[in-house]
Amino acid sequence: MKIRLIFCFCFALILSSCTTKENLPVVRNKAFIPFKPLMTHDQAFAKAGTIVQDMTVDQRIEMIGGHNRFFIQGVPEANLPQLYLSDATQGVHIRTDLDQQLKKSTAMPCPIMLTATWDRNLAHDYAKSVGEECRAGGIAVLLGPGLNMYRISQDGRSFEFFGEDPYLTARMVENYVAGVESTGTMATLKHFIANNTEHRRRTSNSVVSSRALHEIYMPGFKAGVDAGAMAVMTSYNQVNGEWSGQSKYVITDLLRGDLGFKWLVMTDWWSIWQPAKAIKSGLDLDMPGDGGEPWVSGIYGNPFLRRNAKQLLKEGKVEETDIDRMAGNIIATELAMGLDKRPVKDTSYLKDYPQHLAVALKAAEEGIVLLKNKNNILPITDANLKILATGKMMEERVSGGGSADVQGYDWLNMFDALRSRLGDRISYVENPTDDQIQAADIVLCATGTFDSEGHDTPFELPDEENARIKNIAAHNKNVVVIVNSGGGIGMTDWNDDIAGLVYSWYPGQIGNKALAEVLAGDVCPSGKLPITIEKKFEDSPGYPYVPEGEKTEQNWGNTEIKQPVYDIKYNEGVFVGYRWYEHKNIEPLYHFGFGLSYTSFKYDGLELSAPSMQKGDTIKVRFTLENTGKTEGTETAQMYISDVKSSVERPVKELKDFIRVDLKPGEKKMVELEINQADLSFFDEASNSWVAEPGEFKVLVGSASNDIRLEDTFNLTE
Repeated sequence: MKIRLIFCFCFALILSSCTTKENLPVVRNKAFIPFKPLMTHDQAFAKAGTIVQDMTVDQRIEMIGGHNRFFIQGVPEANLPQLYLSDATQGVHIRTDLDQQLKKSTAMPCPIMLTATWDRNLAHDYAKSVGEECRAGGIAVLLGPGLNMYRISQDGRSFEFFGEDPYLTARMVENYVAGVESTGTMATLKHFIANNTEHRRRTSNSVVSSRALHEIYMPGFKAGVDAGAMAVMTSYNQVNGEWSGQSKYVITDLLRGDLGFKWLVMTDWWSIWQPAKAIKSGLDLDMPGDGGEPWVSGIYGNPFLRRNAKQLLKEGKVEETDIDRMAGNIIATELAMGLDKRPVKDTSYLKDYPQHLAVALKAAEEGIVLLKNKNNILPITDANLKILATGKMMEERVSGGGSADVQGYDWLNMFDALRSRLGDRISYVENPTDDQIQAADIVLCATGTFDSEGHDTPFELPDEENARIKNIAAHNKNVVVIVNSGGGIGMTDWNDDIAGLVYSWYPGQIGNKALAEVLAGDVCPSGKLPITIEKKFEDSPGYPYVPEGEKTEQNWGNTEIKQPVYDIKYNEGVFVGYRWYEHKNIEPLYHFGFGLSYTSFKYDGLELSAPSMQKGDTIKVRFTLENTGKTEGTETAQMYISDVKSSVERPVKELKDFIRVDLKPGEKKMVELEINQADLSFFDEASNSWVAEPGEFKVLVGSASNDIRLEDTFNLTE
């Protein structure tokens, strides 16, 4: 009888616990809905075939190369207009040398800052805003999103992309694609593939394994393809000895074969050199199609497809069926987007600019990452404090350069934003004296880099800049450094000397308003690093990569193409980002997924829906998340998976799900994430397939890659 009573009591406790958990609101990620074109590829290609049949050979050849640098030739007989292609991922890059351009476009926070929000729904809204401005300007094809992986911190274009983790990149990119294409604007995934440096990008050869390509560098592209992306742009670099834009392995085997992409494939501008190989590679469109850069013809002759196709046909090096396929696929893509039935330009979207600006502000508010907050120096709430602002970024427009640059309008610089929120207690001095530094209650010191397409940016700040920050910190213990950059920078020299560190990336035209809101406590910081920031560049997986005797510097055009091809050996394989630092047991300065808040969060009660799963099944992962502080805030809970024993060397753990959870003080919610077979798989080079080996796996849930709060195990069975 006593045993029976004990059993009943324990069962009642279990029921009570379940009831309590069931009464909590459950938060889970929304099911993703991909973009669906108006026709399948087979339907569109069949219809395009009838159009191609009515075209002369010359007309078909005109289709396979760009016109006037940024246009695709139209087919008036089929009601298909000439199409304008424009950069970039973070907004519309307005080319002032072309007629009928938009008068203005919204400068959004850079994509790596968008990724720091870890907000997939916001990625959709952000891209939808960009797509609507494309429609307002008559832009049929957006040359974005850019999604090359963050392999090295010095890459000059990292600000255009989505960080170091393939899973995080994939989730952000799929939502970006769906968002931009929901407006009728075509998205272009770029740059395919293994384009992870700007240093002599046309003469670099990425020597990379098939496994690394499939596990690290292709998942973002796969997510974009599965999301309905209608175009892909190849990269400048060579991949294992062949320029990607003319590589059958890259275009036909990897992109069209392994990823199943069927629509338009274009080159980056001036990036193919052997026309016959390019035509046979699976490529559709050579951009820009002709001229514009005398150094191209001076070194490689005239490699443009429109100039060479007819002669190649005569010589039998290519067939008419090759040209027909290329022209047909371009036309099929346009038909599937309905471009024969509606105008590209729709000025009604001009009314939505205020909403686009609101999205830009939200992305900046969520993307700012608080990395250090010693003695809770932030937020600044004391109205009597004397605040000194200094640093060149305070008054300059900070953004990434090159084709990704978006001029924006009504830019708000950092000091004006801070002054508007903090009032007369803040003053700006470009080069303060030691006495002025000592007299301040708080010093806000702005620093960073101006990254750009065309060259890489040194990881270390200039010596004089590091000395300036160290001197400020030596004369005032309450220094908050604000960083504007497109990636990680060297901060080891002064990181221990400062009280606060805020990563504000390139926040766009309205982003400094978000910075002021965060510093003043109007907005609780919720950004998390989408990258690992190393202590020194020598610690990183890509070091070294610059040929001996060369420096990262501006190297556009003929200064680049005249150089010999150099190899970039991806010897780290799949160990990129936090995978590398954990694999090599190297402690970075700041870990992937890390970001502080003005409140605190408690993780508890991890439960799996089953102790094991069969191949093809899923497991649900549940835990509670509670705001244990006094400020309303948002936590991004991260779930990593670890393969306990594997036949191949695997990372210590890999991100496989995440979710943003909004919580009021004292509020608790139930979080539900999910594990499927793909989350457990690695790419097996021997079988050229994905493999999930039976065995034990760990589920690791936490606030950052180095801050795991909950752990459990399950088994995968046959």
